[in-house]
Amino acid sequence: MKKHFLLLITVLFIFPSILISQEKQLTIEDASYMNREIMPASMRGLSWMGNSNYFIYKDENNVMASKATSDKHIQLFSLGDINKGLNKLEEDSLRRLPSFKWLDDNLGYFISGNKVYIYNISSNQLREINDYPAEAANTDVSKSNFALAYTIDNNLYVAFEGRQIQITNDEDPGIINGQTVHRSEFGISGGTFWSPFGNYLAFYHKDETMVSDYPLVDVGARVAETKNIKYPMAGMTSHEVTLGIYNVSSGKVKFLKTGEPAEQYLSCVSWGPDEKYVYIAVLNRDQNHMKLNQYDIHSGSLVKTLFEEENDKYVEPEDVLVFLNNSNEQFIWISERDGYRHLYLYNTQGELIRQLTSGEWVVRNLLGVGPKNKYAYFTGTKESPLNSNVYSVELKSGEITKISIRNGSNRAILNKNGKYFIDIFSDTTTTREYSIVSTKGKMIQLLQEDKNLLADYDIGQMSVFSIKADDGTDLYCRMITPPGFDQEKKYPVIVYVYGGPHAQLVSNSWMGGASMFLYYMAQKGYVIFTLDNRGSANRGRDFEQAVFRNLGTIEVEDQARGVEYLKSLSFVDPDRIGVTGWSYGGFMTISLMLKQADDFKVGVCGGPVTDWQYYEVMYGERYMDTPESNPEGYEEASLLNHASKLKGDLLIIHGTSDPVVVWQHSLSLINKFIKERVQVDYFVYPGHGHGVGGMDRLHLNAKMVKYFDDHL
Repeated sequence: MKKHFLLLITVLFIFPSILISQEKQLTIEDASYMNREIMPASMRGLSWMGNSNYFIYKDENNVMASKATSDKHIQLFSLGDINKGLNKLEEDSLRRLPSFKWLDDNLGYFISGNKVYIYNISSNQLREINDYPAEAANTDVSKSNFALAYTIDNNLYVAFEGRQIQITNDEDPGIINGQTVHRSEFGISGGTFWSPFGNYLAFYHKDETMVSDYPLVDVGARVAETKNIKYPMAGMTSHEVTLGIYNVSSGKVKFLKTGEPAEQYLSCVSWGPDEKYVYIAVLNRDQNHMKLNQYDIHSGSLVKTLFEEENDKYVEPEDVLVFLNNSNEQFIWISERDGYRHLYLYNTQGELIRQLTSGEWVVRNLLGVGPKNKYAYFTGTKESPLNSNVYSVELKSGEITKISIRNGSNRAILNKNGKYFIDIFSDTTTTREYSIVSTKGKMIQLLQEDKNLLADYDIGQMSVFSIKADDGTDLYCRMITPPGFDQEKKYPVIVYVYGGPHAQLVSNSWMGGASMFLYYMAQKGYVIFTLDNRGSANRGRDFEQAVFRNLGTIEVEDQARGVEYLKSLSFVDPDRIGVTGWSYGGFMTISLMLKQADDFKVGVCGGPVTDWQYYEVMYGERYMDTPESNPEGYEEASLLNHASKLKGDLLIIHGTSDPVVVWQHSLSLINKFIKERVQVDYFVYPGHGHGVGGMDRLHLNAKMVKYFDDHL
């Protein structure tokens, strides 16, 4: 990368800055989210009731309700009402209201003490509908008949009509049923899928007997013990997955014939509305060729491939099919095939009816389809990559209308009749507001006003702007300056980085998307800077795929552009720039400390990937291919091959039981530093996984603060 060039920077301050200069100071406890009194207020349990225009929420120990068009809020029932019902059933009382899921205007259900209860608001009656063993995990309730799927160890069970039914009986612990597969990539978050009417249960069946055991060490015992996990690394043998279909009435299981090769990925598992077919996105191991397949659940046979998607880098199917209301034939599919994540209307013959959305912006989430199938509703970035706004698209014409009231971060909950949505809004000057908005774009009522609980705190100024990458691409940045900022002074800078796929750090949301900890560091006198480089999320396929096969190259170039910008500012001390990040951000922190050694004085990172050959197969091969097919990319990305370049002070932190970025990563790099006679600092959190939580988080934050204070 050229180190000397004419830097053309366009600084666009696109949002009002936050400038707060008061009395109070954030504490390390505040920065570790241990003080709820300064967090944005939330409405607990907020949801729509069945298909109605009524919504509910929790207020202390009461469940409140209101019609979307009315500002009159009434108490539906209380914790006391629930406990009266439990006492009649000779069950223990609850200390707090459980989480309810609503079936219609009157019926809701909740789970407590390994039992499923239905509560009828009209009759004030509580009824136990199902139960399951205390050792059960991965519970999944069918809303149609309240059958409940669960796992014990590696086998799958169903609780139904007072019976506990064992579905699988695999004695080998390497064969796992009803749990997440492919290490939760491709949008996978569970292993069971109830059919629309609860007559069938689809489930993942994973055989990982061929995958090597990987030891995690538990140092809590007097003699340290090992816990083996299955951790297929890039280029190594992966697990094999099939999909089973359990028939509730017959008690039989039919496995779908998903074909060869066995090392493939099954994602986007979707039921047809008539319960006759299951649809699966079948992705090859190279992750560059996807087939959307339809399977007959009774024979298990492939009916047809509806369509295929290919890309010379990778295809990433993550979203289930969303069928139109009262239709077994038409559905909405989400794809990046044209370079941006958009909506496509298909039929089950595999015919594309029309592309519903298009343009150089992305659909974030599909919220649902209106009852008459006239409109679909979604969140997207049409106005700016920094925003997530709510839109409607007319299915016949493709006409798109923005229906959220303001630009910013809009999280929406659409009601089932498609008339209203609950909008949870924030921007750089708004902490969090809740409102009811019609799908025609009209504000109906404000449920909770913005309340800045940091108004009395001296947290300084935040701004969001952009600079240019070397190819002219806009790179969005966030800067936090210390309270009492003086343009004439020289300040040390801490660059907070992630930089990897599926993450966006800078947004038009409260605090610009920054954590409380970063504001705490600014309060201590540091300028805090963050840049979303190429490879990060919500900018389109080419922006994210720019890092393909060469992780840690273009990202470093873009971050170096950020450093050049910082050094051009009169108030930045160019000799006192530090960097910090976790996970992929840990990889980026060390990459910058080694590859841009003259730019960074101090680095602090946690859970860092140091050599991609040690990372898991699904994520690793998507972005790097295999070590055998891309030896040059793996060699360049390996931080071990750059260890001799370290000039500044570096602290590496790792949880000893990390199942995501295994401990071997940092240990291997430490060993290379030793061989290179390079001094480095190292700290571990015994027993912690990929993150450090609880009270130990306080220790971690204090550790990072001290290291920057001592060395930067």
